[in-house]
Formats: sequence, structure tokens, C-alpha cells
Amino acid sequence: MDRRRVIIEGVQPEIDAGRFPIKRVVGDEVTVEADVFTDGHDLMTSRLLWRHEKQRSWRHAPMLPLGNDRWRGSFGVESLGRYRYCIEAWVDPFRTWRSDLDKRVAAMQDVGVDLQIGAAWLEQAAARARGRDAESLRRAAVTITDERVAQAERAAAALDRALSTLVSLYPDLSHATRYDIELEIVVDPARAQFSAWYEAFPRSMGEEGRHGTIADVEARLPYIHELGFDVLYLPPIHPIGTTKRKGRNNAETASADDVGSPWGIGGVEGGHKSVHAELGTIVDFEALVMSAGQYGIDVAMDIAFQVSPDHPYVQAHPEWFRARPDGTVQYAENPPKKYQDIYPFDFDSAEWRSLWEELETIFRFWIEKGVRIFRVDNPHTKPFPFWEWCITRIKQKYPDVLFLAEAFTTPRRMERLGKLGFSQSYTYFSWRNDKASLTEYMEQLVQTDVAEYLRPNFWPNTPDILTEYLQTGGRPAFMNRVILASMLSSNYGIYGPAYELLSHRPAKAGSEEYLDSEKYEIRSWDLEDNHSIARLIARLNEIRKENVALHTNHTLRFHRVAGGGRESEGQESEHIIAFSKASGGDRVRSLNPHGDTLGEPVVVDAPGSDANNVILVVVNMDVAATHHGWVAVDLAALGIDPSRPYILHDLLSDARYEWAGALNYVELNPHAVPAHVFRITQPETQAQRIDVDTES
Repeated sequence: MDRRRVIIEGVQPEIDAGRFPIKRVVGDEVTVEADVFTDGHDLMTSRLLWRHEKQRSWRHAPMLPLGNDRWRGSFGVESLGRYRYCIEAWVDPFRTWRSDLDKRVAAMQDVGVDLQIGAAWLEQAAARARGRDAESLRRAAVTITDERVAQAERAAAALDRALSTLVSLYPDLSHATRYDIELEIVVDPARAQFSAWYEAFPRSMGEEGRHGTIADVEARLPYIHELGFDVLYLPPIHPIGTTKRKGRNNAETASADDVGSPWGIGGVEGGHKSVHAELGTIVDFEALVMSAGQYGIDVAMDIAFQVSPDHPYVQAHPEWFRARPDGTVQYAENPPKKYQDIYPFDFDSAEWRSLWEELETIFRFWIEKGVRIFRVDNPHTKPFPFWEWCITRIKQKYPDVLFLAEAFTTPRRMERLGKLGFSQSYTYFSWRNDKASLTEYMEQLVQTDVAEYLRPNFWPNTPDILTEYLQTGGRPAFMNRVILASMLSSNYGIYGPAYELLSHRPAKAGSEEYLDSEKYEIRSWDLEDNHSIARLIARLNEIRKENVALHTNHTLRFHRVAGGGRESEGQESEHIIAFSKASGGDRVRSLNPHGDTLGEPVVVDAPGSDANNVILVVVNMDVAATHHGWVAVDLAALGIDPSRPYILHDLLSDARYEWAGALNYVELNPHAVPAHVFRITQPETQAQRIDVDTES
């Protein structure tokens, strides 16, 4: 029969009854809550257990009651890899006795017998203790029952907090309840949580339209570094097939000088473990990875599990592909569209095991060449079990490797990929271009359990996505979207130089494909073009790095903006969106982006990484017209004293404003800069004020 009296339920965070791990990065504080209760009036003790997968012994921290049988505890994760956590609770007879004794003493009752009962509890604790602690507990038992000492003094000794703390170190766990599930955490490097990606085609980095090389990519690193990006993502760099190669603008027939799509992987020179001859060699690529690292940039590689008809796999392993009744290989289709230049793998093949194992070696090959970040093409079109198997195996040996899921599919599929191990995910941000839908979407990503396993990566454009908003909105649209992407999400990226140079012409009306797309041809870009918004992008990335509040999403909060009059109950503005992020509490440090081993976390200095770093962003989402309104700042949530003025430093314009109270006026012209990015401070005294402008 089971004598465990404590019930533990309602544990958070917990994903699908413990089926999947939650995600954190090195240096994070993990907060756990649960409903913990028992029958009767006895007091309980609850504690949080945790350990790294390489450690055998559990560490523990107290859980504290929040009210209504809800308890909370926390611990820090200091190393890459997997952690386990659990909750343990028990009826605590010593705490119960001590609480009752305190009440009896306050009521001036005789507690002689109660002290004898307490001495018995102390003796039992002493039997579980060792060394000096055991001796101290036995002496305490003697002291509180020594009738030569006044009862009031003995009671005071029994109620001593130090004694209670000592007893708590040696609990009786014989009837303790431990939660049924040992929950897991995947701990990634800080780059998983905070990153800025820049996508560029190597073959377009040559001068005057010649085919670029990996050496040209290396020469472009200073530019990318000046823009402030820390991840350089390259589309596939492998040999490109010639059979059924697509021409410019996705033409069915290619001319002799057409270069083809990099996603048509494989030719006579090799496949997924080879470099396109015109780009260079694997040695050149390894040199690029090393050079990028000197700029603080990680090189991310595209992994597309598909092949051209010329890929060596087609001849060596026909069993990995689906045969058509006429004896040809099944090419990719999305009826009525046909992609004769691409063969998908048959994951349902009878030889699926050998296929899975070979695909895993592709990741391992490039990991050994220095790659630690992979952008995976269309992972939702491959079996979920494959990804869980593959990513788990890779991260067991290489816990610092990250995977970005390029999965523009249904929410449930995207969420499943996050649960299975993908470190980051593309999102629907590209198409959330109005205030209401963007606010709703962010709340889904940040304020639900989705935040425990899916890290959003916001991209306003990609080589496949040129939204109508960017096609028609002009320069204001490009400024608007990069400001929102970089400030709303701690992970974001752009496809450049198309983005900073405001490339906006679609292949045809109603299409989201670029005209003269780099997917099918070499493009030349004038990085010195006067219309470039590169300086704005560089400033945004600088702001992100200097303000630790922007390194995570969990503190994101939206604030009301009333259009028209000052009244707080005025109608919500449809065009101006306001949101904040704030640091403080558990995480006020910036970590080495590559994480750490099982030792101490590596902490690096970060400007603005104070414990009260507050950022307020206000954006005009209408690309055509100036709008104004009254921002209703939730001062209490941001730790601002409503009785005193506070200072807002606009990090984009360098202007400073003094605001008072919750409601303050803003006006934004989309053709200038469509946003304020404010850092909020509140001087302690009048003498600490600085001269500011007043916005009215």
C-alpha cells in the first residue's frame, strides 16, 4: 500500500506530459511551478531537483508557496546538453511541530511535552545527519528538554531559525512523493536565443557579374560585420546538376550559360559533401569559417535533402528514390507544378535505414569542417521521426550545433518540428503586416507554451518571399519591417543585399517571387547605392547588442496607443503599435554566443546590460501617412515610478525626451523614420536629470 500523502500535479513547464524537452540557453534561470498539496493540516516541504545528463547526483533547491497550493522554484543551467528536472515533496513533521509550538508559545501555554516531542524529531534528524551536524542536532535535543533551563529559553532555542535550517538539510524522505516524470531541458548556446542572420548568394559576390567564389565571400565579411550580423547564411554551395536545369526566372529551358538553382544539388563533381568548382574548394570553405569567426560571425550552411538527376546518389543508390511505372525516377511535384530538376528521397523506401544514416553523415561532415549552424530546407516534407532521431544523435556529440527549420507550413507542423529538436523556426511574420494580426501572433509565440520549445526567427524577406507589402510599400515598408523584425524577435534575418537595397520587383503580378531571382542567375549589387538602408540596419543591430532586454522574447509586452485625443479610454490606434522589453530579475548577463562546457559559464561584457534595461518601441505601421497618438505605458510593469518624470533616449535619432505619467504623445512620419526605439531611464533625484527635449 502507498503511504505517500502529497499530491504533485499541474507542473509547468511540461510539454505533452514530458514527451518533449523544453529549451533554454546557457546561463538561463529555469523557473518551475506546480500544484503541491496534501490532506489534513500538516505542513509540507517541496523542493526542485535537477541535474545535467552527465551528472549522477541530483541537486536541489527549495520551492516556495505562492498561495492556493501553488509552489515555485528555480535553478540555473550552466552547461550545454540536456538537463533533467523533477519535483519532490513530503509531509514535514518537524515544520508542523515547530509551527504549532510557535502558536502555543504565543498563547503562553505550557509546552513541556511539546518540547519532548520536538526532541524526538531532532534525534531522528541526527540519525540521518553526519559529523558536526549530527552532534549539533543531538545537543539541541538535550537543550530543549533540559528542565534546569527555563521553559521560555528552551522554547526559544527550539524555534531558532538556524536549528530549523539545519533540520531541513536531513529530511525523512521515506514517504516523500516524487513527480512521476523526469522532465528534460535542451540547453543550447546563447546564439540559439539571440542572433542576427544575413543570407547572401556566394556566386553573386564576384565583380562585374562574374561567378563569385568563396574567397569573394571572405572579402565581403567586413561589410557584413559592419552591418552587425553574427550569422552568415549561405544557400547550398554544392555542385549543381545540368539535367532539366531551370533557366532564368524559373524558365523551363536553360541556356548554355544559365547557372541553375543551388537547390538542384549534385553533379559529376559530387553531391552534398562537395563544393561547387566555381566557388572553390573545401579548404577554401574551412578558411572562410575561420575568418568569419574572427569577426564574431558564424557561417550557417543550407541543408536541402533533395538531389538533381545528376547526383551520385541516383546511380549509387536507386533504392532511395521512388520509381515510376515507366522506369523513370519520380521527380518533385506540387500539382500542377512540376520540378523535373529535383528528385526527392523516398523516406518510405525499404532501405530507409541506410538512407537515414547517410543523411546524418552529411551533417557530421560539415560539422567537422567547422559549421555549427544549419538552415534546413522544407523539413516538414520529411518524416518527423527522422528529425527527432537525427537531431538527437547529433546534439549528443555536438551540443553546440543549431538547426533552423525553414518550414512555412501549418502551425501544428511547425510546432512539432520545434518539439523534435529544431533550435529556431521561420514564422508567419512576413505576412503579419497589420497591428491586430501581428499583436495576436506575437502573443501566441510568447505568452503560451509554444515559447518553451519554438524559438521564432523573423525574416521580412527570403529569396522565395517578396511580400506584397514590400512590393508596394517603398522605402517606408522596408524600414518598418526590419525595425519590427529586429525589435520584436531576439532572432531575425534578412536576405541581402536585396533587402538593404530595397529590391521589390516581383516576377509577375500576384507572385511573391523576385524578378531576375538570384535563385536562377548571378546578380550584381551596388552596395554603395544611395538608396540603401544599410546604415539603419547597422544601427538596429548595434542597439540589439547593446541592450540585453532585446536578447530574449519572454518579457515582451504590448502597450495601448490611443489615437486622437489624450483620454486613456480613446479608441485604439489601428496604425501605431507600441511594445516593450525589459531585462532584470534572473538574467542580466550576456554570454559567450558559443556557450560553454560543464565548467563555469563564460560571461562577457555587454554595454547596457544593467539590471533595469528597458526598451520601448513605437512604430507607425502605415507606410503612406503620418500618424499620431497617445502611448499608454504600463509603468508598473516596467518598474517606473509614476510619480516622477522619466527620460526616453531615442536610440535611432539620438533625441531625448522627458515624459510624465502613463499617457504621452507620439507622431511618426513613415517617410522619415517610422519608429522610435526608446531606452527608458528614471533618474533617482532632480540633480541627476539631464537636459532633454520635450515632445508635444
